[in-house]
Amino acid sequence: MDLSSAIEMFGDAGTSLVIGLGVGIVFGFFAQRSRFCLRAAAIEFARGTFSSRLAVWLYVFAGAVAGTQLLLLAGLFDTSGVRLLHSSASMSGAILGGAMFGVGMVLARGCSSRLLILAANGNLRSLLSGLVFAVTAQAALRGFLSPVRDWLAGLWTIDASRVDALSFFGAGHEAGLAVAGFWLAAAIVFGIRSRIDFWGWVGGVGVGLAIVMAWYLTYTLSGQTFDAQVAKGMTFTGPSAKTLMLVLSPPGSLVEFDTGLVPGVFLGSLIAALLWKEWKLEGFEGGPAMRRYLAGAVLMGFGGMLAGGCAVGSVSGASVFALTAWVTLASMWASAGVADAVLDRPPADVSLRDRVAALWSGLRNGLRASPPEAELKSAGN
Repeated sequence: MDLSSAIEMFGDAGTSLVIGLGVGIVFGFFAQRSRFCLRAAAIEFARGTFSSRLAVWLYVFAGAVAGTQLLLLAGLFDTSGVRLLHSSASMSGAILGGAMFGVGMVLARGCSSRLLILAANGNLRSLLSGLVFAVTAQAALRGFLSPVRDWLAGLWTIDASRVDALSFFGAGHEAGLAVAGFWLAAAIVFGIRSRIDFWGWVGGVGVGLAIVMAWYLTYTLSGQTFDAQVAKGMTFTGPSAKTLMLVLSPPGSLVEFDTGLVPGVFLGSLIAALLWKEWKLEGFEGGPAMRRYLAGAVLMGFGGMLAGGCAVGSVSGASVFALTAWVTLASMWASAGVADAVLDRPPADVSLRDRVAALWSGLRNGLRASPPEAELKSAGN
């Protein structure tokens, strides 16, 4: 793809921003129509319902991995410039950050990308939570929380030679494509089982391809500019922090792919909501709900920065087989299931202490994902 006309018109940085805006619009539109949400998929999996949200997430994941591996096989993308694969990485950050993010998205009732999608649909809870998420991410990146993040990230690191999972196991991109095929087959099975509608599978594939577009277009731009550019995957932790700083500081130094992505997603979701008449204002239902959302946003902001990516960022990393991205995703899924079992599934009159005690008893006795209701009621008496 020749981007010379765009570069001549907008400059290197401006073209990067336009690419982010375009990719964001595609992502936002399809994510809104498909109801794409890692939190909902993880809860369905943990509860054993295996419904439409799980199928949509699997379509996104399979589409992102398959599309990226096809680009690599076709020679249209090269991971040599992907920093994620060529620098030491934090396994402790992936595990702990993923766990914090998973708990946070259960508390906030949506991951960071889902909050942005809902904010564009008029959800003021998500708008406020998204702002807190961005502030916390910036504080973890360069603010007062950065020393804590650095310390946690340094607990367990691996060198660059072990980050690329395909190379480490001596496999090629054909193997990566085969892995994607497995997840696509799972998506089809769960999609048929849950009878997802047209926008479920088309939107899911569209979101996955938006992640692929980010890799391809930023890589293409990096080969046609004089300024230093690198291939970038889609994520929302760093871009949310950068977009916040763009609002608060002079714009020149922050005009790039990341700062085009966030408003692009907002615009794409807004367009879909208006076209399907789904835009409406929604607020908090009370003080406890507000505290829950904000606590979740803080956990996601810090956890996403510690892990090196949010739910979507981990899918982007997994599509190039970055080991830490796969670990982060596993940690997110596991922690979200536990958080749902402790916080949301028990009867409302059972205390948190009794919920934890009942969960531990269930895990110890039968390795169950969540305690039965009768056991919870007994623990609460």
